[in-house]
Amino acid sequence: MKIELVSPYHYTYAPMLIGGILKDEGFDVSISKVLDRKSADIILLSLYSTFHLIDERIKAFLIENKDKEIIVGGPISSCPEMVLKEIPIDAVVIGEGEETILEVLNNGICDDVKGLAFFEDGEIVKTSPKPLFNIDRPLPLIPDDISRENIRGANVYIETHRGCIGNCGFCQVPIYFERKIRSRSIENILDEVKAFKKKGCKRVSISGGTGSLYGFDKKINNSAFIDLLQGISDIMGRKNVSVPDLRVDYINDEVLDAVKNYTIGWIFFGIESGSDRVLKKMRKGITAEKCLQSVEMAKEYGLKVAGSFIVGYPGEEEEDFEKTKSFMEEAMLHDFFISIAEPIPKTPLSKEILSIGIDENTVFKKDKGKYKVYGLTEAEARYLDLSLCGEINKFFPRVVDSKAFEAHLKEARKQGDEIRKITKLLFKYKSFL
Repeated sequence: MKIELVSPYHYTYAPMLIGGILKDEGFDVSISKVLDRKSADIILLSLYSTFHLIDERIKAFLIENKDKEIIVGGPISSCPEMVLKEIPIDAVVIGEGEETILEVLNNGICDDVKGLAFFEDGEIVKTSPKPLFNIDRPLPLIPDDISRENIRGANVYIETHRGCIGNCGFCQVPIYFERKIRSRSIENILDEVKAFKKKGCKRVSISGGTGSLYGFDKKINNSAFIDLLQGISDIMGRKNVSVPDLRVDYINDEVLDAVKNYTIGWIFFGIESGSDRVLKKMRKGITAEKCLQSVEMAKEYGLKVAGSFIVGYPGEEEEDFEKTKSFMEEAMLHDFFISIAEPIPKTPLSKEILSIGIDENTVFKKDKGKYKVYGLTEAEARYLDLSLCGEINKFFPRVVDSKAFEAHLKEARKQGDEIRKITKLLFKYKSFL
């Protein structure tokens, strides 16, 4: 039995993890990011975005390989009914898939397998997922061309822990992995880093939500996180290590000092809004003032700071948006990332968007302000406006010429189009959400 793991377009971490487990169990397994005709008997397809369900290239790939047994896994599994009904596959792994996929390969698709959804006699059968307690694992199945991968500057994002104590309304992590933190052993992580370096990996980034929550379950403050950064840096060299995702309320002098000494020196904060009212609606558990304090604190350590922002969140008024622009002006970030609010299935955000309907959703409502000449929606116009504000208020300001303007305009339209399609898809499956 030949198995192929497919990670569309990019080598994401989960397929490499599953591939390593299967290889360790003696299976004949390979990994690919190319959507073409496969010679394998079973295809394990990793999907992490709702948009994958309406991706025509993925649909064509599935049709081309319809004679194979195809099993889907990944964060997309939060609504398995939608996956099974939208794309031609045999089963969906629900939640964490390490043990489930081994059971499927050994016993077949059946209701004895925990964490699985599939059709049986025209009806969808779902079994309860089985969370893992120990997330240490064998070495991953690393592609030979991993050094060519580039995801936000890194070849790979290595998982250090699962879970998040936060409760952000737009985030899937607490739903998918729950809020309790489960950390890998530092030895297991460092062995993996060595394996990636041996395969030619030039830069690694650590993930798992908020990086500084690593070791939080062991009640040893930040020492585990600091030891981890030092260990990875000793292997890769500090210029080849990044730890981008940190919460503004889970940093301190020791954490910032470690980021400065053992990484490329960048921090990525999930700021999301400059309005406390919107931050409360997002369930962020922080204030705009706390965000600004953390930005300034990181700068004092000589770190470069990037921030993420979300526009078009339900209930965001013009006054809230103006506060976010004011935050941008005061913070003077080194870089920024903006997203139009995306309703990921089963999140509080998705439920709120389904409750307000399409007519009141800013990603559908036409903008009547200064950007109406471009035919944008309100959410798209806010994306564009905040992007331009961010460029001219960076720590090193950038002149927005016609080329830069067109790039931001194109991205605003692209995000708006994708999220409208996703929103309509969620309405189609509202009864399952």
